[in-house]
Amino acid sequence: MKARFLIPLVLFLALAALLGVGLRLDPRDVPSVLIDKQASEFSLPDLFDPEKRVESAAMKGRVWMVNVWGTWCPECWREHDFLLYLARVEKFPIIGIDWRDDRDEALKFLNDKGNPFLAVGMDPESDAIMDLGVYGAPETFLIDKQGVIRKKHKGAMTLPVWRDEFKPLIEQLEKS
Repeated sequence: MKARFLIPLVLFLALAALLGVGLRLDPRDVPSVLIDKQASEFSLPDLFDPEKRVESAAMKGRVWMVNVWGTWCPECWREHDFLLYLARVEKFPIIGIDWRDDRDEALKFLNDKGNPFLAVGMDPESDAIMDLGVYGAPETFLIDKQGVIRKKHKGAMTLPVWRDEFKPLIEQLEKS
């Protein structure tokens, strides 16, 4: 009779423990299998002139970042001022991929808030995004001179993330 009550209690406690552990995990800590792998090349219509293309191949030989964003994304709005800082003060090259967005909204956003990007490619059908393994916006990738993905950050780019994770790696990559 005791076993009849004990087994469900043990199962309940085990499930509760698993749920508790799961709730403490950071959903942004999903490891990327693409780290240290060649980034897929992309060629997307330019946001400002759709007759032109934004191509990752143009960045070969440089350490750079690609930032996936959209005007529909609140975290993208939050990180925007910091991306402007990176572009204007740190002079770090960033290519933007405007993901599943309305072109007019994206143009208005960048015209009103400033444009931190060397170029912005439009990816309304998620063509480039799928190859990068993007889960959601914003996501930022650090790519080395040979086109290899060295770092991926999910969520808004912030000063602590830049200072503690990206900047030291960038300094190392620029020396090589």
